[in-house]
Amino acid sequence: MTGAAERIEALMKIHPKGFDLSLERLIGLLSKLGDPHLKLPPVIHFAGTNGKGSTIAFSRAILEAAGLSVHVDTSPHLVNWHERFRMGRKNVPGALVDDATLSDAIERVAVANDGDPITVFEVLTAVTFVLFSEHDADVCLIEVGLGGRFDSTNVMEEVAVSVITPVSMDHEAFLGDTIAKIAFEKAGIIRRKTPLIVGQQQPEALAVIEQQAAKMLAPVMVFGEHFAGSGENGRMVFHDENSLVDLPLPRLGGHHQIENAAVALAACRTFVATQGIELGEQALSDGLLQAFWPGRMQKLPPGKLPGSQLQENEIWLDGGHNPAAAAAIAAHLATLEEAASKPLVLICGMLNTKDPSGYFNHFASLAQKVVTVPILSSDAGIPAQELAQIAASCGLNATAATSLAGAMEIVGSSTANPCRVLICGSLYLVGDALGQNETPPT
Repeated sequence: MTGAAERIEALMKIHPKGFDLSLERLIGLLSKLGDPHLKLPPVIHFAGTNGKGSTIAFSRAILEAAGLSVHVDTSPHLVNWHERFRMGRKNVPGALVDDATLSDAIERVAVANDGDPITVFEVLTAVTFVLFSEHDADVCLIEVGLGGRFDSTNVMEEVAVSVITPVSMDHEAFLGDTIAKIAFEKAGIIRRKTPLIVGQQQPEALAVIEQQAAKMLAPVMVFGEHFAGSGENGRMVFHDENSLVDLPLPRLGGHHQIENAAVALAACRTFVATQGIELGEQALSDGLLQAFWPGRMQKLPPGKLPGSQLQENEIWLDGGHNPAAAAAIAAHLATLEEAASKPLVLICGMLNTKDPSGYFNHFASLAQKVVTVPILSSDAGIPAQELAQIAASCGLNATAATSLAGAMEIVGSSTANPCRVLICGSLYLVGDALGQNETPPT
């Protein structure tokens, strides 16, 4: 039987690349498949610029800790296509879809499409709906791929809860050149009279989101207004309009993860209220402690990548790729133990659709050195030499390497040890690191 990866690679050769922000083609394809998007278990739908993945990871962990079976659809993947589809199982954590099941779903979608023009993301969204409609679960967590209003996942007519995490500048070519325009696209997931959970927002984004929610008669809970989470004395305190809960700090590090966890808590508590399900404090605590999201402040496991076995150095991965993500990452790194005495070195690669100066500015007073690298898994990467020049213009000591392995060797030979290494700037680069290290997400 042909494997899932081979089927996807074949589709990528015959279908248009990139994004096509329209829904008509996908709706037509889904009709041929029996409208699986209308036969899903209850859905929590996630849009936003930053924090979607972490918020989904917290939500999944909390709901699974409560004994629910949870399907999860996220994008992009880091190493293997299977990472996009986690299948829920009763009373045990969900697992990535097996290759035979995924390959079969892809084949059925491709046959139904019959060679018509369609993007691979649209095909994979149809695969999500086929998989999740045919395998029972208590809830589906589905992530918007790009924007919201015209994203492929937005063909669902009903969801149980909508979530919009913090909105910032990203994908301007597709979504608009202001925060308000981007927020309008994200707000396209809001459903009529359906609860909406909103993460911390810039005022202009919040105004747009609340305006759209009012038009849709959607009840809104906003971080900082209707609920909040904060770190106090080594604990996390979550409160909403009805309760205050003392919880352990989230497993995912950084103040921004406390905010993401609070959004997840609000979303999960709202969801169970719509379903008549009990969600106890133990499930909330266990979920915060068990949540894991690969490629976001993840410590690189020992593996095949040069330098990964060195005990004296810390090697971290984070695929955050816009200025807002860089601000959160830098703030977290500055609080780590030995932040002053353990030099920070960035190994960075970025796509040409991003804002490298805005990213590097947040590390100007924090990183001792930047080693820039090409991104092998994308043809849209900024050349390493050009990226190094941009980093240098931001006041950083920067040099270019020809590969990730070469960058690791430069760090090992030219930097005082022990040091803290952050492989960053792109999820593609993080995926390359995990793949070369032979430690893919599971």
